[in-house]
Amino acid sequence: MRFAVAERDAALAGAAGEVLAKRVGAEQIRAGWPGGDPAGVDAVWRVLAEVGVVAALVPESGDGTGTGLGPGSGSGPGSDLGLGLGLDENALPPLMEALGHSGLPVPAAETVAVGAPLLAAAGVPRLAEVLTGSALLTASLAEGAPVPFATRAELFVVRAGDRLRLYERAEVRIEPVGSVDGSRGLARVVAPADGGLPLAEGPDAVAVSWRRGVLATSALLVGLAERMLELTVAHVKERRQFGVPVGSFQAVKHPLADVELAVRFARPAVLAAGWAQAAGDPGAAVRTSMAKALASDAARLAARTALQCHGAIGYTTEYELHLYAKRAWALAADWGGPAQHRELIARALGLAPAG
Repeated sequence: MRFAVAERDAALAGAAGEVLAKRVGAEQIRAGWPGGDPAGVDAVWRVLAEVGVVAALVPESGDGTGTGLGPGSGSGPGSDLGLGLGLDENALPPLMEALGHSGLPVPAAETVAVGAPLLAAAGVPRLAEVLTGSALLTASLAEGAPVPFATRAELFVVRAGDRLRLYERAEVRIEPVGSVDGSRGLARVVAPADGGLPLAEGPDAVAVSWRRGVLATSALLVGLAERMLELTVAHVKERRQFGVPVGSFQAVKHPLADVELAVRFARPAVLAAGWAQAAGDPGAAVRTSMAKALASDAARLAARTALQCHGAIGYTTEYELHLYAKRAWALAADWGGPAQHRELIARALGLAPAG
């Protein structure tokens, strides 16, 4: 089977990539860390919302009938309730890879893949604010786990058993926690069981949202791995030792080739997971876990190799590599780490106990 990104999906990812290339650099990523001013980050997020990024998986009408205004109608995707692009999960890999490559500290997976489609399906009025980027939405489907970007978000999708509920900031208690990636704004969100707004109920509904979150995070990791590889290749071409670029040494070339190979293996696995989810394939869960395991491995390998090839400079907080490496370490563990997803695959294949 040959996988190729559809023209419409590629166009959205390309438009987002152009915005990110022009507006996002190390200074914007640092602004998301404690002590920084996230106003610039929020401004970029609003521009991405105008492009249609946030509304990618939202139906073209708020009631899911597809009868609303679509792209090209002359209105932005967030100008009315639920005016989305009506794309499916195939759009997530190229779009999230572009976002991961940029390093922009925003709840991309939580909003685009999980939260916005849930709000659209439930007909939540505040969806319009989310689609314009004026209200920051985040989500966590792991009960009791810290919620990314909770320190800045206004809306929270929280799981309680087989139910997903939406809470506003005034309804919850925020307890910040530390993270290897300070720009993620992790916090525990304590929400009342009888509060919030019901979004979805049942194990199947939770599983769909969970798989979308895993898929989006996998693609973010591929983008991060690619970015760290690019930074490192550029560095070893310029850094000289014994009168020649250090990139000419086999001890440098071979590890970087291993990273390139890992990325090339992970990317089609993520594309395959997106196709499986969009097609309702029975193997979607296995393909999604495979994508997350391979993408996590590739990003971790890229971070480790990049640090080794950069030497001491790679460990300094002033150098931008650590911004991407720390994001990779955080995302590799989020939405299920590689060990957890390998166990899920083993159980599905009958290679591990089902307990």
